[in-house]
Amino acid sequence: MAQQVKTEKVRYNRMGQRIVSPDYLLFEAPRTKHFITGSEAVKEAAKRASVDASISYPITPQSEAAHMLGELWREGYIGVYFRGESEFGVMSEVAGCAMAGARTITTTSGPGTLRAMELFPMWAGSRLPIQLVLMARGINSPLSIQPDNLEMYFLLDTGCMVWHAETAQELFDMIIAGFVVAEQPDVHVPVITAIDGFFISHTREAVYLPPEDIALPPYDPYKAPMPPIDMEMPPGRFMRDPFVMKSNYISYATHASWQFEVRAAIERSRPYAKHYLRGLVEHFGDPEGEVLFIASGTAAAQAKEATQILIHEEGIKARVLRIKTIRPFPTEEVREAVKGAKYIFIPEFNVVGWLEREVKRALYGHTDIPIFGTPRVGGGMTMPPEFIVQEVLRLIGKEVKHVG
Repeated sequence: MAQQVKTEKVRYNRMGQRIVSPDYLLFEAPRTKHFITGSEAVKEAAKRASVDASISYPITPQSEAAHMLGELWREGYIGVYFRGESEFGVMSEVAGCAMAGARTITTTSGPGTLRAMELFPMWAGSRLPIQLVLMARGINSPLSIQPDNLEMYFLLDTGCMVWHAETAQELFDMIIAGFVVAEQPDVHVPVITAIDGFFISHTREAVYLPPEDIALPPYDPYKAPMPPIDMEMPPGRFMRDPFVMKSNYISYATHASWQFEVRAAIERSRPYAKHYLRGLVEHFGDPEGEVLFIASGTAAAQAKEATQILIHEEGIKARVLRIKTIRPFPTEEVREAVKGAKYIFIPEFNVVGWLEREVKRALYGHTDIPIFGTPRVGGGMTMPPEFIVQEVLRLIGKEVKHVG
């Protein structure tokens, strides 16, 4: 009797791309080397993500990425694309797309982020798995378009997941992973995938890409905790419970419990993010380093270079703990990493030190290691590794031997 061979039916999306599992796309598919910018990495990720809709509005430095998403629409990789009338309009319109069951992505920067700020808690409260690619820039007056990630601080408690990519390669992978994690039924909140503008968006680097003829499975909105708008479920779905709009104890309790539920959903994203991002943190340098840098984004890249100088030129054991996700914050990983350290430094590209605040909150009552929220620069200033080394040596009372 001939043995029956079970074969799995091959599926394709609207562009004829073969549908593969997220694990295959992120971890197993062969990759080829390309020399591209961070903006181009956004396009390449969206091309492989079976995106249904994208709406954009130009603001430096994300305008190029938004333009490239429009090119994907022209090529057929994105179902709906148009330019909104403002950043506030864009974030309202992508909410409508997501409510209707579309996998949606958009981009913004700086003042555009602030103009649309009201919408981000609405996304989270409505449990919309929208992906926002944030290319952070200065938001102060006088006007600055230079690299600065102060705006990330304002987004940390909107109810969205917040991830921070170090490189264009990581940006590519995080965008794909972001859709997968955000759309998990027990998560289903927005994800903000952030980079430091210009440093990543406009810089070319080697990025390894899987074939463009494979893509993520399409989004299934009927697995969402909130039903999508269709012919049987009208737009009033979020307002269909009249007591929510009243001023009484039941209304207050409903709103309060829902805010806790949104934040619990972010916490439920932790195991998914840990899997698809290969951990919430990255370790670099001497595992026994007495000098520990805790950093994210481009500041982590600079801290890695400073670590090499400290080890090889100054004879000081040093290491880096790079934070990949700010929401959820890797509290346990941070507490474990500080063991054995004598000094903790937190370099940042903003003047308020939002990561220092997060780290100190995580470590409060768990360690007495001195924590230095330095070096810290903003407004487009750079952070050369030599400057980091000088700051470290000065604060730990060591002589500067090799760095001028």
